[in-house]
Amino acid sequence: MRAAVAEHGPVTVAALAPVLGLTVAAVRRHLDAMEAEGVVEVRGPSAGGRPRGRGRPAREYVVSSSGHRELPAGYDEMALSALAFLAESGGPAAVEGFAEVRARALEARLVQAVEAVGDDVAARVQALAGALAAEGYAASARPVGAGTGAEGTQLCQGHCPVQRVAERFPQLCEAEARAFERVLGTRVQRLATLAHGDHVCTAHVSAERRATPRGTAATQTPRATSGNSRPTTEGHRR
Repeated sequence: MRAAVAEHGPVTVAALAPVLGLTVAAVRRHLDAMEAEGVVEVRGPSAGGRPRGRGRPAREYVVSSSGHRELPAGYDEMALSALAFLAESGGPAAVEGFAEVRARALEARLVQAVEAVGDDVAARVQALAGALAAEGYAASARPVGAGTGAEGTQLCQGHCPVQRVAERFPQLCEAEARAFERVLGTRVQRLATLAHGDHVCTAHVSAERRATPRGTAATQTPRATSGNSRPTTEGHRR
């Protein structure tokens, strides 16, 4: 159930029940127990959520920080030690080089699934989300911004296998976003990351397919940006 909350969160009990094939009452019991254990937590309804009329808004669940740490995360301690040594011996450029090599390897595993669906950007993002899910990222995608002039697809990753490492070495996130741009052939703008303390990694993918020069991914620190011109994180509830 934790993996389902990671993939679909913020998610309500009613929305999660059919995904898991359980009754609403059964899902609520499980989530209540997981909340008591600190594995999941309740977030306020997303800004794009539909009004529910009278009564209190539905509780929306996400995996907590401690819950994410218990999901499969690879050899975190070894990776942290290795990158710390690399940073000390080779400087920032060495860490960036490692991050780029890792991203290129991920790109090579993703590109075939994306190219198989053709040139439509939305279809390519959906294919990328599916390939990322197979890699353990609990990824999903949905269209956003219709009629606003900022049309595109929101790509969400509810789990990151290298989250703890990326908290210390954000170069991993930056290189990953550049890889997504190369695979999709369009602009990818990071809006939020698990490594930055958000409950999901979120990126806005432009609807316009165009050639993207290497190394130009829009990888900004989500809370360091202001203004109304960039797309907003809307959550990735289905």
